[in-house]
Amino acid sequence: MLYSGENLREIIFPLGGIGTGSIGLCGNGRLTDWEIFNRPNKGSVNGYTHIAVRAEYPNGKVIVRVLAGNTVRDWMGKHSKYAYVGYGHGPDKCTLAGLPHFSSVKFESEFPFATLTFSDDGFPAEVRLKAFNPFIPLDSENSSLPIAFFDVSLTSRDLEIKYSVAFSLCGPYPVSRNKAFSKGNITGVFLKEASLDENSPEYSDMTLATIGIATAQESWYRGEWQDGITTFWKEFTENKFRSRNYETGSDHCTLAAEVLPGEHRVFVLSWNNPVRCNDWSPYPDENGKNATWKNYYATRFSDSLDSAVYALNNYDMLYSRSDAFRSAFFSSTLDPVLLEAASATLCVLKSPTVLRLEDGTFWGWEGVDEFAGLCEGTCTHVWSYAYALCFLFPDLERTIRNTEFGIDELPSGAMEFRTKLPLGRRAEKVYCCVDGQMASVFKAYREWMISGDTEWLKTHWGAIKRALGYAWSEENPHAWDRDKDGVLEGRQHHTLDVELFGPSSWLEGMYLAALSAAIKMARELGDREEKTYTELFERGKEFLNNELFNGKYYFQKTDVKDRSVTERFNCPEYWNEESGEIKYQIAGGSEIDQMLGQWHADLLGLGDIFDPERCKIALNSIMRYNFKSRIGDYANLWRNFAVDDESGTIICDYTDAISPAIPIPYNGECMTGFEYAFAGLLFSRGMVEEGLNVVRAIRDRYDGKKRNPFNEIEFGSNYARSMASFALLPIISGFKFDLPHGTIGFEPRIKGDLKAFWSVGTAWGTYSRKNGCAELEISEGRLELKSFVPGIKKEPEKVTVDGKPVTFIAENKSVRFIKPVTVYHMLTVE
Repeated sequence: MLYSGENLREIIFPLGGIGTGSIGLCGNGRLTDWEIFNRPNKGSVNGYTHIAVRAEYPNGKVIVRVLAGNTVRDWMGKHSKYAYVGYGHGPDKCTLAGLPHFSSVKFESEFPFATLTFSDDGFPAEVRLKAFNPFIPLDSENSSLPIAFFDVSLTSRDLEIKYSVAFSLCGPYPVSRNKAFSKGNITGVFLKEASLDENSPEYSDMTLATIGIATAQESWYRGEWQDGITTFWKEFTENKFRSRNYETGSDHCTLAAEVLPGEHRVFVLSWNNPVRCNDWSPYPDENGKNATWKNYYATRFSDSLDSAVYALNNYDMLYSRSDAFRSAFFSSTLDPVLLEAASATLCVLKSPTVLRLEDGTFWGWEGVDEFAGLCEGTCTHVWSYAYALCFLFPDLERTIRNTEFGIDELPSGAMEFRTKLPLGRRAEKVYCCVDGQMASVFKAYREWMISGDTEWLKTHWGAIKRALGYAWSEENPHAWDRDKDGVLEGRQHHTLDVELFGPSSWLEGMYLAALSAAIKMARELGDREEKTYTELFERGKEFLNNELFNGKYYFQKTDVKDRSVTERFNCPEYWNEESGEIKYQIAGGSEIDQMLGQWHADLLGLGDIFDPERCKIALNSIMRYNFKSRIGDYANLWRNFAVDDESGTIICDYTDAISPAIPIPYNGECMTGFEYAFAGLLFSRGMVEEGLNVVRAIRDRYDGKKRNPFNEIEFGSNYARSMASFALLPIISGFKFDLPHGTIGFEPRIKGDLKAFWSVGTAWGTYSRKNGCAELEISEGRLELKSFVPGIKKEPEKVTVDGKPVTFIAENKSVRFIKPVTVYHMLTVE
């Protein structure tokens, strides 16, 4: 993905590890969104933190440039609640917009790397900045480092010119203490909040460091007005940094070093905010104080200096393995818009949406506001759309299931759908969400399929059964399936934040997906409940396809005029007295998620829930009714995630139905997670071009000019549901995974040659189909296989594993090995 000109305007690329917070790299090279202090902080700058480069000619002429491009927004100034700054005062001075910079910037992203190329007629070199945080599938430890790397290199038009680079960092603390250090070949500055104890949730420290000879200036000159930045600019221009240190006070430091043309200078910026507390809903510990815990990274590193030294000492390993992921991922021959969508939304894992708790448990908000998280607790319904973590870091995904089944579930089977912090805390009243709870059941199946860990499944099987059985439990006041006929009929809370009354294809499909997964798990574990689950599934499936399909699409079967429904469940707020109707129902509308359960089922190999022919008719209807080629022609009374000439797929359309007086909430919105799930189902059902059109419409909206390509929004920024985009890759490549039984394979949804990325619990790499042959390459890890589905039409004649022929039997589109094989590098089928 290459951006330039106006398309740089909204770009902010997060640099940080999983659960560590992040720093934002703007499209023009500035650093913003300093979200490393235990909370979101959109739009923030950190003093005059920046990188600058210096060129010195043989005749003594010196040119200095800030490593940033032209101002791309807020020329009048940014709106602010403070006097003497903001709108009407021009760009914030901390943007350094007034200092010499580069007139041309190109921003290229191949996740996890962002590479900016700076050029200017007045500067004798092209400068390249490559920034990243390590991201290595299956290695959650090295992908959770509280650091950001900045690699600076130059291509000079004159080899006699000397170049140097200076990285300046502000310690944004009330009482900052900066200390230069040298450890082996590492030089840097350690900055800390000197007035607080390290056990305080407000304590913080940062480190700026580099490998090799460098000048470390502990403090800028302290004075009034613009004295500090004025003195720095003069010192860097003259290449004469004065040594100074102040015992206390907020201050900047600088780390400067020479850079030879064609060589690199790598800086690392690391941070440490070791202690966290629940500052949105305080919870007392045994001493009556707000309970605290450590960020996971703080259990691994004593401070930011420790993590900086680790990162630099292991730079080659961290870079090469992250680059191996980048190379494997972007070597795919799939449509570039799919790679763009799947990779850009991985930035959620780098954002303040994500936390790792003291024991390493993964936890997430739905999204984040400017200064706070939004909707706590790895919400089961929102996060059920997110398919990135389960494939790339299955150990972290399993910690979510461990929390759901081990902490959030009551003996009745009721599951709190938002995990409270600190862990173990419960809401005063546990309230259940039917789509999220059913998703937890089939996600347990998914985690088992991806990891092959049957012992893990056995550990949670009792809780999984209770969570599913809560649908018909007498203890369920919402009476989801009280009569145990396989049909959801009661009061059903869901991800659109209201209640549905009566059966809908959407939630019924989620229930049936959970039953289908339970059948397979029960069969594996020899549980007699397999028969019960099978009977419920068959009855529910028959009802779904016969009673909830109107000839064009699937719908909700409910009588919105029946007031007794709201009275039975004590929901008077759902009755519209004026129209004599129940509020907030789908009713006969065409809803985007009407077959969401089938999307999950296709991903997990659970088979057909919806009748295949009717499913295709319904998909065509959603394209006809919900997909809007020009959204501005449609009245949307909700949030505006698509406007004017943009295209998108709305939540619910009533073109061919009588709309309730007050229909389902968010009905006119275009929310990307829902759209990606719809596109994925189009792919799995053979409607590839239609699916691509849906994805293109999304990414056209996130073009850098209008919206940030690396921050798809819904309820706030960095929204978790957007990671539904990652599921597009295994769907279109037809990826099959069954590690408990030693099987993986591919049945691509597209014809011809292709190459695609894959990842499971023990290995990751690429799959290729070319000239009728298949090749599975492992980048890291290993696979223990009993069979492989090659995704080719011809009868296999030869199979090799790591270059050695193996004996096999070809049966039912797969290759079954006479003896199990271990693949370390390559499996080929010819």
